[in-house]
Amino acid sequence: MENDLEYIRSKRAFIIDMDGVIYHGNMVLPGAVDFVEWLTHSNKAFLFLTNSSERSPLELSQKLARLGIIVDPEHFYTSALATAGFLASQKPGGSVYVIGEPGLIQALYDAGFTMNNVNPDYVVVGEGRGYSLEALERAVKLVFGGARLIGTNPDLTGPVEGGIVPACGSLVAPIELSTETKAYFVGKPNPLMMRHGLRRLNAKREETVIIGDRMDTDIVAGVEAEIETVLVLSGVTKMADIPRFPYRPKHILEGVFEIPPGMDASQDPAAHT
Repeated sequence: MENDLEYIRSKRAFIIDMDGVIYHGNMVLPGAVDFVEWLTHSNKAFLFLTNSSERSPLELSQKLARLGIIVDPEHFYTSALATAGFLASQKPGGSVYVIGEPGLIQALYDAGFTMNNVNPDYVVVGEGRGYSLEALERAVKLVFGGARLIGTNPDLTGPVEGGIVPACGSLVAPIELSTETKAYFVGKPNPLMMRHGLRRLNAKREETVIIGDRMDTDIVAGVEAEIETVLVLSGVTKMADIPRFPYRPKHILEGVFEIPPGMDASQDPAAHT
């Protein structure tokens, strides 16, 4: 086990999921503060690569600051940014109908898109509490009218303080079923997301590790990109779930608290909050 940890620590670059790895909702997970401090003090290149599309990098930076973790906005890359970048490469200056939160809408505005609820080029769906039957009906109508259906990520569920809640994949599903159309998902495990991450880190896959809590997004993304994979059991995937998948993570940890040398979860103040 210690050899595994030493190998993980030896990597130069870290791609890290957030929900279920660093926090659940507004609760920081044990050892997360020390883990990020270790990354910084060890001069590691690191990027928080999240399938969540709700918040901008600045908002994510501010959220971590509230949890006691100081990280500059340039260390974040979201599925909203990946989606906006992908659509801008496909149809520059296009229009979208969005079901999602401000982080997604702002990313699309910044990429040159306009909002359009009449005849958009794309219907884009992310996480958000603004999801309603009215929005669903409009999205279905627009897809029938020729708009292409885009999902920011395929996650069916996500972890919060109180348990598990529906995520983007679940919110897109009724539109797919109603229109008999398959959405194109931009977030993990789409290789686009991983390539963006490596470019931002200026790192090669051989010197990089991806840390996540989901077999169906984080780990498969790492496997397909040939990046060293670390599954933490602090989020969605549990040990009993792993045999259901045809691929395996290279390393399995209880949480990121195991990674900094000499760190124990019981020593972390966040473990008792």
